[in-house]
Amino acid sequence: MWTCVTRAKGHVMKDEQRPLKKERRPLQTTHDSLETGKPRAIMAADTAALDDYSAYGDLSDDELLQLAIHRSLDEAQAGQRSLRPPDLKVSRGQPVAPEQQGAAHYSSPNPPREKPPDLEEEPLFQAIRMGHVGRLKALIASAGTNPMLPSKPGWLAIHQAACCDQEECLRFLLSAQPGMINQRTEHAETALLVAVGSENLRCAQLLLENGADPDAANRDHETPLYKACERDHPALVALLLNHGAAVNTKCFQGWTALHEATCRNNVEICQMLLKAGGKHSPADNYGITPLFTAAQSGQLASLRLLVKHGADINTQAADGATALHEAAKNGHADIVEFLLSQKADANITGKAGLLPLHVATRKGSEALVSMLIPATSKARVRRTGISPLHVAAEHNRDDVLEILIRAGFDVNAQLCEERSRLYEDRRSTALYLAVANDNVDNVRALLDAGADPNLDVFGPLLVAARQGWIENVTLLVEHGADINARIPTHPTTFPAIFMFSMKYLPMFKYLLDNGGDALSCFRCVYGNGPHPPLQTTRSHRGHLGDPEGQRPTAGVQFCEMISAPSISRWAGPILDVLLDYVGHVTLCSRLMEHLDSYDGWSVIKDKAALPRRLLQLCRIRIVQLVGRRRLTSLPLPGSLIRFLQHREASLDF
Repeated sequence: MWTCVTRAKGHVMKDEQRPLKKERRPLQTTHDSLETGKPRAIMAADTAALDDYSAYGDLSDDELLQLAIHRSLDEAQAGQRSLRPPDLKVSRGQPVAPEQQGAAHYSSPNPPREKPPDLEEEPLFQAIRMGHVGRLKALIASAGTNPMLPSKPGWLAIHQAACCDQEECLRFLLSAQPGMINQRTEHAETALLVAVGSENLRCAQLLLENGADPDAANRDHETPLYKACERDHPALVALLLNHGAAVNTKCFQGWTALHEATCRNNVEICQMLLKAGGKHSPADNYGITPLFTAAQSGQLASLRLLVKHGADINTQAADGATALHEAAKNGHADIVEFLLSQKADANITGKAGLLPLHVATRKGSEALVSMLIPATSKARVRRTGISPLHVAAEHNRDDVLEILIRAGFDVNAQLCEERSRLYEDRRSTALYLAVANDNVDNVRALLDAGADPNLDVFGPLLVAARQGWIENVTLLVEHGADINARIPTHPTTFPAIFMFSMKYLPMFKYLLDNGGDALSCFRCVYGNGPHPPLQTTRSHRGHLGDPEGQRPTAGVQFCEMISAPSISRWAGPILDVLLDYVGHVTLCSRLMEHLDSYDGWSVIKDKAALPRRLLQLCRIRIVQLVGRRRLTSLPLPGSLIRFLQHREASLDF
C-alpha cells in the first residue's frame, strides 16, 4: 500500500521524514476472523433449519419471507426482546457516530439474539461463504437466524456476501432486507466498500443498482471510489463514476482518489477521474498535490497527464519544497529531466532555504547535479547562505564535488552566519567539512582548486592535528595553512596547534620543521620565580598571579599547558624536540621542575644550558635568513642540508 512521506525541516537535506500515511485497516472477512473463536452449541432453531433444508428448498423467495415474518411475530408475542427503534440509521456518506460504533442498526422484524455471535463462524456466514443460496434461504426462514444480526466486529450477512463475491446470496439478502444495504461494520464499512475493497465487481454493481450509497466512507473517510483507486481497478472506478460517485472527496489525511491513482501511475484511472471533474490542485494535509505525488514517487506517465491538464509544475508543499525538490531527493532523473523541460523553476527554495541542486548533491547523483547546474543561478545559491560544495563535502560526495568545482562554484564560499552558528566550532568552509570527515580526496580537490585553509575560526589544520590525520595535515601545510594560528576563543601564548600535536612527536616535529613557532614556548612571565597554582577553569586563565600581584597575560602559557596531567609525562621529549628549533633560551622554574622530576631527563637540562652550541646557533640563523623552503637550493653538501632541515641530530667534521 502506498504511503505518503513528508520531509524533515530545518537542516541540510538530511534525511528528514514526513509522518507515514495511516495504514488502512483490512476489510473484515468473517470466514477468517471467526475461526479463532471458542466452539459453542448450535441453537435449536439453527438445528431445525438444517433438518428442514430439503423442505424449504422448493419454496419461492416470497413464500420464505412470509414464513420468516410469521415465525418472528409468533416469537415476539411469546416474550422475545423487542426491536431497536427503526430511526437509528446511518446517514448517507457519513461514518457512524462514536457512541454508535459497534452497535448494529436493524430494520428487520426479526429480533436479534441477546448476544452477538462468537468468533466461530455462524452457519449463516458459512453458507454465504460457500455460496449455498438454498441453505441461506432455509436459515433465514428459520426462527433462530436473523440476517441483521452482526458478528462480533459488526459484520452482517450482506458484508459477508459482498466480501466473498457471492452475487446470488447478496441478491437474495437484498430482496429479503432492502434496508440493510447501507448498514456499516464496526469500522463504518458498507457492503459496497467491502465489495470494492475485495475487488468484487459484480457485487459492487448489484449493490449500486439497488441503491447503495456510492460515497459512504469508512472511519478513515475513504470512499468506495478512493478504495477502487487504491486497488488500482479501472472497472470499479468506471462503475462508481457512472453511478455518480463524488470525485474530490478527501480521506482523513487529505488524499483524493486522484492522489491514489497518480501514485500508482494508472493513467487510465487518472483520465477517468479528470474527465469526471477531478481536480488536479487539491492538497493534502501536508500541502501535497497529485502532481507532487507523481514527482515524489517517480510516476512519469501520470506526471505528463497532470501537466497536460494544467497542473502547476511549481506547486509547493507545506515545507516549501517543490516537485523538483522531491524528484531530486528520490533520485528520479527522468522526472527531473521532464520538469526542467517544462520550465520548472530550479531556483525556488524550501523553508530550509535549500534549492533542488542542494538536494541532488546530498543524494549524490552526478546525473541530477549535472542537469540542475545549468538551471540554477549562482547568485541564488549565494543568497541561500550555503553552497552545494558544503553539502558535497559534508556527505562525502566526491564525484559530485568535482563536478561542482568544474562548474565554477566558489571553493571559498562560507556558510552564512545563521548556518555557521548551528555548529559549536563555527565551521564555515567546505574545506573544513572535508577535513572533519578525513576525506583526503575531497581535501586535495578543494585545495588544488584554490581553497584557502585559513578562513575558519577554528582552522581545518587544527582539526586534522587533533585527530592525528597526518596526511591531511601535510596537505594543508603544503597549501599554506597557518601553523602558528591562535584560537580567539581559547587564547594561548604559543601556537594553538601545539596543544593537539605534542602527543604525536613525528607530527609535532613536522610542524616545527615547517615554521612552527618554538621560541614562543619558552616565553614565561614568571621566569625563574615561583609560579602560581595551576588554574583548572577557563575564567582564571586570563589573569595569572605573580609575587607582586595579578598580572594579565595574553592567554594560557606553554608551561601551564605542559603541566596538565595528561601531557606532563611527555614533558621531557617535548622540550627536547623544541630545543632543536631555538637558540639561547632560559627554562622557567616550572619547566625545570618537570625536567628534575625524572633522572633520565637530566641530559635535556644540559642541552638547554647556556651558551648553546655554535652549530645549533648557526643552523637557526641560516634557516631564518634563507627560509625553510629554499634550503634545498643552497650549494651545500647533502649532509649539511639534512642537518639544516633537522633530519639529522648532529654533524661530524
